[in-house]
Parts: sequence; structure tokens; C-alpha cells
Amino acid sequence: MDENKRLALRLKKHDDEALDRIITRFTPLAAKIILNISNGALSDEDVEEAVSDTFVALWKNADRFDPEHLTGYICAVAKSKAFDRLRDKNPAFVIEADEDLIGEGSEPDSIAETNEIIEALKQGVNDLPETDREIIIRHYYYYQKVADISSEMGIPSATVKVRLHRARKKLKKYLTERGFAL
Repeated sequence: MDENKRLALRLKKHDDEALDRIITRFTPLAAKIILNISNGALSDEDVEEAVSDTFVALWKNADRFDPEHLTGYICAVAKSKAFDRLRDKNPAFVIEADEDLIGEGSEPDSIAETNEIIEALKQGVNDLPETDREIIIRHYYYYQKVADISSEMGIPSATVKVRLHRARKKLKKYLTERGFAL
């Protein structure tokens, strides 16, 4: 069993020490996601508060997430907290996707189809070569910019752009071959 899963299982039992270790381990990741989403629109204080809110939510919902997916859960909560802060800062801030989810897309058949696409997309990403998979995850899941990916992975920005382009084409082909209309 890996360390993250052990910590998550301890957190589910409301172990304060596990929470402290999770905060220490995942604060840089949560902060990076919030900073990437806000793109400079939030103050340092707002970012810190969003990070804190992320771990408060984790603690309050410790019994609701799968211990196998601690990192993913923290990333999703951090993303949500970033958008919450942006909305608080500017009430006119609206994400078009939110409106789409309220409309016709809420039908059970649409939800099931969306879940099928998500699962197929996860499999398609997992089937990519390791470097391409890491670039896709960094760009679309952690909201990293091409320059940051380039710097952190030690590869030229142009290479990152090309790999993103090719990976998107592969994923589109993968989904199309499985019958999803894109």
C-alpha cells in the first residue's frame, strides 16, 4: 500500500497527524493548481485561503472520497476552491460550463454518456506514451502553462506544444474509434 493511501485511510478515522502530513505533502500542489487557474487574478492571501479551504473541505469530507484517489480529490477540491475565490472576487465571474450542466445535460442519459466519455478518455490518456501522458495531465489537470511544463520537465516549449497537439489528435481518434461523436 502506498503512503498516500495509508494517509487517506488514517484521515478517514480523523487522525490529526495524517491531516498534518497530507497538508505538508500536498500544499505545493494545491497552491500551484489555484495559482494556475487564477492566472494572477487572486492575491497571495486569496490563494492561501483557497489552499486552506481545500484542506478544510478534505477534513470535513474525509469519509466521502476513495483513498485510492487522494491526489485527484485534492486537485478537484483545489480547482473548485480557486473558482469559488474567483467568483467571490468578481460576482460576474461565470463559467459557461456551469450553465451547460444545469440545462439539458442534466438528463440521466446525458449524464451516463458523459461518464462513459470520461472513462474512455481516462483510458486513452493512460494508453499514451509516458511523456505525452505527463504533459496532458500537467496541462489539463494541473492547469500548467506550456512554459512551466517545459521548465519543469526540461524539454523545449516547442516540443511540449507539439506533444500536446499530437496527444490531443490521438485522444480524439481513440474516442472516435469507440463511437463517441466529437
